[in-house]
Amino acid sequence: MSSYKTIKNRSQDEFVVKKSRFIGYVCPVKTEDEAKAFIEEIKKKHWDATHNVWAYSLREGMIRRFSDDGEPQGTAGIPTLDVILKEDVVDCCVVGTRYFGGILLGGGGLVRAYSHTAKIALDAGGIITMALCKIVRVQADYNFYGRLVPLICEEGGIVEDTVFADNVEVTFRIPEEDVNRFEARLVDVSNGRFHSEVIDEKFCEL
Repeated sequence: MSSYKTIKNRSQDEFVVKKSRFIGYVCPVKTEDEAKAFIEEIKKKHWDATHNVWAYSLREGMIRRFSDDGEPQGTAGIPTLDVILKEDVVDCCVVGTRYFGGILLGGGGLVRAYSHTAKIALDAGGIITMALCKIVRVQADYNFYGRLVPLICEEGGIVEDTVFADNVEVTFRIPEEDVNRFEARLVDVSNGRFHSEVIDEKFCEL
């Protein structure tokens, strides 16, 4: 997998339908322990809520879990997870907290309400794309440095570190598919004097 979508920030949003208050919480998580800790935190915060429905999806092992937390089976946890899957988001956990307002919503109403709760939570958290990037290093002289940084930006790279010593050493990240094109341009622009070196890789936000 060279790219995936996830949530940028922990966030929340809420709405009211037929006097029931629904609060959607979302949090980026990497492991089941992190997801469970987030769920417990929200349950503790809303200990007096009628229900704290949850679902999460993890990239590692493609783990997916959900809970109706007392709502009729299939009306809460699965709709919450379905929204996560339809948005193609991983490494995130959603908790839908409900305070019952005295008016029954019915099965269809609950599905719509929890689906909307999950959607507004994801929207509030901000869906981002993470792509596999190479960490690249270039050593150049000071005369070429003024051309090197613009070249990195032109080719879609983002500078992460610069070391000024006898020469200038620039470390930057760039999408995996752009590495070869950057190297070719670097060699061309520098008349073959300088080359790039891939030193690592990691997933970065596009």
